[in-house]
Amino acid sequence: MKKFLFITMCFATVAGTVGCGSGSRSKIGSENTGWMYNDHNYGGFEVKEASEQITGPGLVFIEGGMFIMGRTAEDLQYDWNNTPRRVTVDSYYMDETEVSNVEYRFYLHWLKRVYEAYPEVHRNALPDTLAWRSPLAYNEPYVANYLRHPSFNEYPVVGISWRQASDYCLWRTDRVNELQLVKYGILKLDPQQEGENTFNSSAYLAGQYEGVVGKNQLRDYSSQDKNATRRVAFDDGIMLPNYRLPTEAEWEYSALALVGVTYEERVTEQRIYPWSGGSVRNSDKQYYGDFRANFKRGRGDYKGLAGSANDGYAIPAPVRSYLPNDLGLYCMAGNVNEWVADVYRPLSSEDVNDFRPFRGNVFTEIRRDEDGNIAQKDSLGRLRYDTVGYNTVRDNYQLGDNRNYRDGDILSSIDYRENGNTDPELHANSTRMYNQGTGDKYMGMTSLVNDKSRVYKGGSFLDRAYWLSPGTRRFLDEEKAAVDIGFRCAMDRLGAPTLQTQP
Repeated sequence: MKKFLFITMCFATVAGTVGCGSGSRSKIGSENTGWMYNDHNYGGFEVKEASEQITGPGLVFIEGGMFIMGRTAEDLQYDWNNTPRRVTVDSYYMDETEVSNVEYRFYLHWLKRVYEAYPEVHRNALPDTLAWRSPLAYNEPYVANYLRHPSFNEYPVVGISWRQASDYCLWRTDRVNELQLVKYGILKLDPQQEGENTFNSSAYLAGQYEGVVGKNQLRDYSSQDKNATRRVAFDDGIMLPNYRLPTEAEWEYSALALVGVTYEERVTEQRIYPWSGGSVRNSDKQYYGDFRANFKRGRGDYKGLAGSANDGYAIPAPVRSYLPNDLGLYCMAGNVNEWVADVYRPLSSEDVNDFRPFRGNVFTEIRRDEDGNIAQKDSLGRLRYDTVGYNTVRDNYQLGDNRNYRDGDILSSIDYRENGNTDPELHANSTRMYNQGTGDKYMGMTSLVNDKSRVYKGGSFLDRAYWLSPGTRRFLDEEKAAVDIGFRCAMDRLGAPTLQTQP
């Protein structure tokens, strides 16, 4: 049936179809008006036929659905954090592995080469290798070698702050999209990029980057000149959406991998870990007794006895170690914790939506000049963005920065409920719920929970088995890094919620 519907979409139009294929534009017509698309004689309105989204390098498709998000193991800390609730995530893509040292070093090399005139860009991206140090342990070999030595190429990068991880995601988007345009012949590879003359996806789409133009340009149907060409637009389907950090809900859904314990519309087993059963050892005959993840078994036991080690690694293991979960994702428990996109709040189930739940929205818009044109890109070749201002007209949101919405803003404070203070400036700027005292808003801070606290999940080589459960969660300031925290990227799925057969 799905195949029949696809054929109908491609061929059964009012004006008919000249062709149907990925990457081509055909003369198809409007069902409502009869006017032709992709024809300069009818005004040149262009429509690209539906095609399967390209799967970006390193990504695995995850079909979304409903699941019980939250704690599945015993609440050992008795903090009622991440209480179970039913939510739905839409389909998306997730990295098969954590980002490795060699991949991150490639990023550092690119920054150093391209932004030679701005050395602080490279310096700000460097992992905190000093995170390995301990006053009462000899970890200097890891300080000097873990990131750089080729023996650790495939080990997960650590000592990365949330900010650094987010910057890597955007950089990766640009490199993948640049190569996409090269593959289509739109651009040629340009190793001489530097400074503001660097490929940035948003700047290219806004017409602020030219690059070395290739021979295979797209025809401009809005022109009467049959030889006229135009720039690629995002709706051509050639460029990919942004790589980004996964939301907490997406990460938890990916880790549980319930596709392995479902029958029709029933979940046959509630998982404590990213695998079936309540044990951290493998029960399959082929791997019987093997540990399923890299974690700390007990006090002083990071890998077990020589010759018969528990998990084999006292530090992070290579990113493809141990068996993947039922979605094909490696190390979704143990090895290193992973940053997710969300701002941390306790009792998170009470203050987020049940569809695509996420706390951390900061709505932005491209900066424009006084004439309404997109402002000139900065010295690093990136467009400038501003946070959306206070808006009293919209019903769905009023503020651009919603990190503390309903939990940290003035509307959720005792002062508001008692005094009825509706000043929009207080509403926008207050952190009263986690900040006590008078005077400056950061004076008298009594909690580490704030709008810069970010969630990390998954457990690590330093953690006990309790933290391997996908429902557990901790937080750290977005500017800080730790030796047991790494990350992986995700990407939005556009179009059909399931993979379609390529036409």
